[in-house]
Amino acid sequence: MPPEGKSDMERVGLFKEMGYITIGDKYTPNVYRPFNESAQKNKQMLCGGPKKKSGLQAGYFDSQFKRIFEREAFTDPLKLRRQYRMQQAKMNLGKAFLPSNGEKKMSGTGSYYGTLSGPIQAMSTLQVPRKPYKSPGKNILTSPPKKGSGYGYPNVTLSKMHAYSTDPFDRAKEMVKREIIAHRTKMKGGPFRLNLHPKECFDSNPYKLDKPLPPVKKTEVKKDSVVPFKPSSPSKKTGGMKAGTFDTYPSHSADPYVSRKSKSVTANKDGKIFHPSSGPKSMPVQSILNKNVKKVLNSTNYATIPAVMAY
Repeated sequence: MPPEGKSDMERVGLFKEMGYITIGDKYTPNVYRPFNESAQKNKQMLCGGPKKKSGLQAGYFDSQFKRIFEREAFTDPLKLRRQYRMQQAKMNLGKAFLPSNGEKKMSGTGSYYGTLSGPIQAMSTLQVPRKPYKSPGKNILTSPPKKGSGYGYPNVTLSKMHAYSTDPFDRAKEMVKREIIAHRTKMKGGPFRLNLHPKECFDSNPYKLDKPLPPVKKTEVKKDSVVPFKPSSPSKKTGGMKAGTFDTYPSHSADPYVSRKSKSVTANKDGKIFHPSSGPKSMPVQSILNKNVKKVLNSTNYATIPAVMAY
């Protein structure tokens, strides 16, 4: 407000200064406010309601059905074909050409009947004239021929029958046996055996024996009695005694009580008990690969060996 003169409100000409928050109208919340205020005031445009689809023109914008193409209609292909044939027939000057005679049909393959040209002499089926056939004559026959083809019929071929020679069934086996016997007669002693043959630790077969096994003892076969066993009839029932058994009741023998003897313990002269030493114990064994690596590469020569990979 300036110190001298009129204020701004006096210059505008208003009776009072209006408030800056509201103009004095009542506040209505969004819940009670209408969605479309203009639809609730004055008169509104009303339509006639939805129309159902039918064969009539109702429900469409146009009052009359309009075609997509002009002069569109159903065409009859048979009628068009007949009209075209009539137009072509008007172009004929006279009657239709008819041959004097009907066409001739062939009587078979190679027939020239019905063709414009006659028969061709090169294609004729007549035989070429040849000299008459003269037979060479019959072979010389000394004796009537023998029946049979030679397979399974004796004395049919020109040569004689071979004499039968026996061939033993086990001929090859007997020849091998003779060679083995002749070879063994030339041998002076038994097979040579070298006891200094190198071995790893022990023999691969610990149950192998150099000496032959003794002959098997023949056990006496007990012959079963021919007479069948017949139990006593009727069978006896045990009534707290040995009436139904084969042996009689054994007589009681008094056994005096005898104390058990303690087991003898081996002791030295000093009276100490002897304990055997324990067997050999297993030790850790390094592989051959690790030993060779330590021999080749060690603390004294590791700097002289070239590196395979960069550090």
